[in-house]
Amino acid sequence: MAIALTSLDQLASLPFDEIIDVRSPAEYAEDHVPGAINLPALDNDERAIVGTIYTQDDPFKARKVGAALVAQNAARHLQGPLADRQGGWRPLVYCWRGGQRSGSFTSILQQIGWRADTVQGGYKAYRRLVVQALYNDPVPHRVVLIDGGTGTAKTRLLELLAEAGAQVIDLEGLANHRGSLFGSLGAQPAQKMLESRIANALVQADPARPLFIEAESAKVGDLLIPPSLWHAMRVAPRITVQAPIDARAAYLVRAYADMTEDAARLAETLEALRPYQGAKQVEAWQELAAKGAFEQLARQLITTHYDPRYAKKPDDRATPETVLSLNALDDDSLRAAVPRIISIAG
Repeated sequence: MAIALTSLDQLASLPFDEIIDVRSPAEYAEDHVPGAINLPALDNDERAIVGTIYTQDDPFKARKVGAALVAQNAARHLQGPLADRQGGWRPLVYCWRGGQRSGSFTSILQQIGWRADTVQGGYKAYRRLVVQALYNDPVPHRVVLIDGGTGTAKTRLLELLAEAGAQVIDLEGLANHRGSLFGSLGAQPAQKMLESRIANALVQADPARPLFIEAESAKVGDLLIPPSLWHAMRVAPRITVQAPIDARAAYLVRAYADMTEDAARLAETLEALRPYQGAKQVEAWQELAAKGAFEQLARQLITTHYDPRYAKKPDDRATPETVLSLNALDDDSLRAAVPRIISIAG
């Protein structure tokens, strides 16, 4: 009997050993149930072929071709990723909307003797729950923002708060982007994937305890913070970290070592500042980068570009505010600040 999903927290309590997403690799890459493995019933090309036959030729022929391909792929999965599963193994299988792909694959697993089941409504049922949580329902958690100018070690503070047992959502980590022009960490996940990650993190957090999140704009890289969480962040209290410019510049050089070690990437990123700072200023920064004067470059970026932009956006930051002044941003100083932050949050 297909399993009906009624809430996101239900996923953790379902009596299954593994969740299997039998959609195509492209569908899985866009988004999937957290923790699910991908064993495609049809790969990307096969799904396109069957779909074309179904719409342009004959639905019966499409089902027959599809069944043969599913059987071939199931055999490959059984002899490969599933070869070591024992007799008592119980998998939960889903496809796009709980139809033929998951039903066919589950039937094969059941014939072997495994207690396999499907998800009623498939991925679409799961996605509706994510949308409900992040677009319609208010976030019930006690969100506390870690705020501050560029280079005030906000992300590192989140890491240290998590190490100390505090509840944290690292939006930049989930979005694979450090939030600024210099923040690219490679390809970002799809918007739906980010939302799944956020929803999963919220489900695992206790609403009665503070939930620390770094203050962000409405976007992290190219991805949007979903509206329910964004609203919670806008009205949340914030702890604003302040530190001397030199300490912030030194921290940025440490934190962005991947950027300073890649001269071409750094030069390309600086060029993107021309519309904001003009050619003359950017050329001066390029010279500092070429000489390896990274702390001096960081200081100028803070004072000339980032701090002025931060100061112009007071309405984008939540209130009330507690200022946390730090003289240094090395790990020892940041660790010493963690109990103060937890105490402020209550």
